[in-house]
Amino acid sequence: EPLAPYTLFKIGGPAEVMVQPRSVAELAAVVKRCCAKRIPLRILGAGCSVLIHDEGVAGVVLRLNGPPFTDITAQGRRVRAGCGASLGALIAAAARHNLTGLEHLVGMPGSVGGAIRLNAGDRAAEIGQFVQSVDILDSQGRVLTRERDDLRFSYRSSNLDDPVLLVADFELETDSTDAIVKRLRKAWIQRKASHPFSYQAATRMFKNPAGLSAAALIEQAGLVGTKVGGAQVNDRDANYVVVEPGSSARDVLRLLELVRTRVLDRFKVELEQEISVW
Repeated sequence: EPLAPYTLFKIGGPAEVMVQPRSVAELAAVVKRCCAKRIPLRILGAGCSVLIHDEGVAGVVLRLNGPPFTDITAQGRRVRAGCGASLGALIAAAARHNLTGLEHLVGMPGSVGGAIRLNAGDRAAEIGQFVQSVDILDSQGRVLTRERDDLRFSYRSSNLDDPVLLVADFELETDSTDAIVKRLRKAWIQRKASHPFSYQAATRMFKNPAGLSAAALIEQAGLVGTKVGGAQVNDRDANYVVVEPGSSARDVLRLLELVRTRVLDRFKVELEQEISVW
């Protein structure tokens, strides 16, 4: 199955096998079989920070886009969201129920599962601080619950390395609709003002080193606008790579290596990649 249409970049080769389970039972059977047979298994969420090699991907790629994996419900201060749901859908559901805390994430692409696994957020807050528990699927196909005390979140990472994240429970605060809408608008304007234009296929290249800004390092290294094939360092935020239609994964990989090498040579700082390469 061609994977390019399922990713933000719209580039890359096919999956050897794509599976879109219709139930948790079907998903569990696939995960158990893949783990037992040591067949490579990957979860493709929104595909916003994934780069697919031009040659494609061996093994099984899972897409959790059915109702069992995307439903969102709210009760009191709690929101329960399928990890296949979009982050935007979670933020909207919380706002509809007068629940606040997730507004700072507005405008961030991605799925709930991907956001939790990578602890999406910014200086204002990170999604991990609101997560109370996560239902996961282990390598034996068993559904287990990981409670708050067992979860560890840090900058752009978590200890959620389980094969599949199924459902997450969030605990938020209550506020008035007007106050929540104002914060949503403010966060949206701020994000859109500094990030690549909405029509551009773009994503963050590197994590910020401790106490430093990856974008500032890339900019100071004179790399703004640098282009390799159809991949270019963005001029609005230097830590974003913008990909033109018709580009190849090789273009992006070569640009990433160029940026990493130049920053290392200039500042002796090793940038850690944020894009996941399959």
